[in-house]
Amino acid sequence: MPGQWAGRGAGQERFARAFAAAVPRMDARGAATHRARLLAGLSGTVVEVGAGTGACFAHYPAQVTAVLAVEPDPYLRDLATKAAAGAPVPVTVVAGTAEHLPAQPGTFDAAVCSLVLCSVADPDAALAEVRRVLRPGGQLRFYEHVRSARRLVGLLEDAATPLWSRVAGGCHPNRDTAATITRAGFTITDLDRFGFAPAALTPRTAHLLGRAELPPTPAGP
Repeated sequence: MPGQWAGRGAGQERFARAFAAAVPRMDARGAATHRARLLAGLSGTVVEVGAGTGACFAHYPAQVTAVLAVEPDPYLRDLATKAAAGAPVPVTVVAGTAEHLPAQPGTFDAAVCSLVLCSVADPDAALAEVRRVLRPGGQLRFYEHVRSARRLVGLLEDAATPLWSRVAGGCHPNRDTAATITRAGFTITDLDRFGFAPAALTPRTAHLLGRAELPPTPAGP
């Protein structure tokens, strides 16, 4: 979720509050269905990176034994903590960033990134951290806003990114997240690309929903 910025000022706090207010509308327009698809079939221990308001928590299947939900923004983290109390599986909400996850290597069976890799300061570092805390053969589930495959739209997103990232909680609408995931050493095993408009009177933008896996044995030195 947006909120992966370094430091926090009045602008970031306003954005966190605006984003939290927008989440129910996003879910009503289809994001809740996307979250349910994202988490279907998960089991074991999970780290959720950038938990935001905790909108994913209600969708974890019963086979998940524990979720560590990492969220850097205090306002969103407080909302996530409240959402965790009603989650169908055990969820612990903690402070942290995607680039510095508060967990030991090889701790988790799966990681979840939901609308967060567009806003992290360094997506390569974030995915390196995700890889570090996953066990060999671990799985990454991702639901992300990405650069359009249409050339003109993609160029417009490139042009808009410097300003948009400053006013929208660090969101970069022009990232090629699938390529970043592959570059981090994951193999993408399932990928759905679709357009989604998170609010009325806004254009549909490109989103990815999928899963990726690590090799079943650790990489050599």
